[in-house]
Amino acid sequence: MADVAAAAGVSTMSVSYTYNQPSRVSSATRDRVRAAAAHLGYTGPNRAARSLRSGKHNSIGVVLGEKLTYAFEDPQARRFLSGIADACLDADTALVMLPNLHRDNDTARIRDAQVDGYVVWTTEIGDPLLDVLVDTGRPTCIQGGPDHPGLEWIAIDDRAAAEAIATAALSSRAHPAIVALRPDSRRESTIVRGADASNISMPVTRARIEGYRDACLRLGIDWSTVPTLFTTHNARAEGAVAAQQLFQDDVVDTLLVMSDELALGAIDAAASSGIDIPARLAVTGWDDSPAAAAAGLTTVAQSLFDQGRSAARWVLGLSEGVDAAAWSIEERKSTEVENRTQTEDIMI
Repeated sequence: MADVAAAAGVSTMSVSYTYNQPSRVSSATRDRVRAAAAHLGYTGPNRAARSLRSGKHNSIGVVLGEKLTYAFEDPQARRFLSGIADACLDADTALVMLPNLHRDNDTARIRDAQVDGYVVWTTEIGDPLLDVLVDTGRPTCIQGGPDHPGLEWIAIDDRAAAEAIATAALSSRAHPAIVALRPDSRRESTIVRGADASNISMPVTRARIEGYRDACLRLGIDWSTVPTLFTTHNARAEGAVAAQQLFQDDVVDTLLVMSDELALGAIDAAASSGIDIPARLAVTGWDDSPAAAAAGLTTVAQSLFDQGRSAARWVLGLSEGVDAAAWSIEERKSTEVENRTQTEDIMI
């Protein structure tokens, strides 16, 4: 910059203003500076060097425990990322996507990312990455948990919400089955009866299983008989496959499903199998997506946009703490109880 200033016959500050605050110098000065810079091969201030000097990168890292395509394909992931992006607008900050698929180079990539802090899409309890994030000294907030020393987190009360929606769905039914999100970082689909939540390392899945169990026990349903199918991916097609497997148990009259996408797949499977909803089968979802509302799906409503925005604002230093995450139950036709009246024919 000093060489450009000397060649243009201006001060170093004028060169700086030309690139960073061009309105503060005249057009003639800008032209002289840019002409001198072009002659000397100077392309402008080096942002990497500036970051080293200031210790700020003006970017935030979003850590996903999924392939990056998931962020664009899953409706709830898109909502969450939109909330983060909205907070970035407030701070004129960039957003960097960082996958965490537990590969050898993922941890190093995340640790060495040129970011000022991290927002993490829920990961499992005991994930080694969590201690790595603490060691970076950068502010980090995890959506959905786990609650890890040295890190902030934001989530609704998944256990209470699961108990509430299960109670609503089972008000006149007694044979539930569960379609659950994956229990850990492995991608294996399994069916178990009487699922033990203490063996589940994904905090969101653990809390929801605990809530469903609470409702079953309070309603007098034998938890050991309740089947839970753990899926490998949160996708509509997988929800349909899961439901078809659970339909083999003819007594199942309620599907408690941990996402709207999986629940919509279950509805697809019921339609193809000629199973009437809600007369024969009640179905619940989670998140309250626009597609869930259109399908008449009873679901847990939460704003992942607000959670993403609050998490990012805290990481960026725009707020002193994360906001309390709210939830509610949206009861719709997928769990309605039909009013049946008995009539007697009287022969005269």
